[in-house]
Amino acid sequence: MRLNQLVVTADDVGLAPGMTRGALEAGEHGIVTAVSVAPVGEAFDEAIAELRQVPQLDVGAHLVLVGERPLSPPAEVPSLVGRDSLFLSGFGAFCTRYARGGVAIADIRCELSRQLDRLLDTGLPVRHVNSHQHLHALPRIFDVVVALTGERGIPFVRISEDPLLPPPLTPRVVALRSLRRLARRCRHRLGVESPVAALDGTLGLAAAGHLTAGRLRALLAGQWQGCYELVCHPGSGDAELASRYRWRYDWDAERAALCEPGLPAVLAEHGIELTSFSRLAPATSPATAPAAFPGRP
Repeated sequence: MRLNQLVVTADDVGLAPGMTRGALEAGEHGIVTAVSVAPVGEAFDEAIAELRQVPQLDVGAHLVLVGERPLSPPAEVPSLVGRDSLFLSGFGAFCTRYARGGVAIADIRCELSRQLDRLLDTGLPVRHVNSHQHLHALPRIFDVVVALTGERGIPFVRISEDPLLPPPLTPRVVALRSLRRLARRCRHRLGVESPVAALDGTLGLAAAGHLTAGRLRALLAGQWQGCYELVCHPGSGDAELASRYRWRYDWDAERAALCEPGLPAVLAEHGIELTSFSRLAPATSPATAPAAFPGRP
């Protein structure tokens, strides 16, 4: 039987209290081993206070370039904001401006430096970096993120290369397959000499926000081999979250799926070891020693 390794990361922590609550519950009662925190989130300070109480969860940066308010004064990052001084609304609007040459890499570097430093200034060990809506996979932006991550001694960056995408029958899956092509380019750019590492890929992108127990079991039983990251979005309080974020996610159901009592047996059945970035960090990483996961497989 193969022995694969899986990091389970809850994204969007700190964007809203319900997202933080869902991630923490899925860490305490489920299989989540890492979280990624949005430094621009309105609930950032609350999330940090909560995370100080659960050192067994690896903390990472969830870099944000859309849908929120920048940490930088808008005048310092004009190519990243609209007339309302907020980031552009989402992936489509950002990529349109990016493709037309309207996004200044200097603005990206300025804003993302502030976001990383805000998280690092909390004193929590930061193990990994990813981005909201996977925008760090775009050419040139990926290079900036790797450079900033390496300078700060953060050992891992996400490469969103998902081997289990369904056929391209919907616009979303077509977009995810384009993301997979970008991810392969990112892996090539990372190279063997990079101070930043990446896992073998990601799982769960097509099920984002709708990761049911059945879909989760299918992913665990899928044709993948190596060390992967399951990307998830647990939350608590669908109605409250839906009033702020129009993503149509099933946050509560995803949290429940990740906390299903039978999951440890499913992991064992498929020869999957639940792990974390801190356990996988290179020996040269400044990360501190990893905490144990009592009761985990």
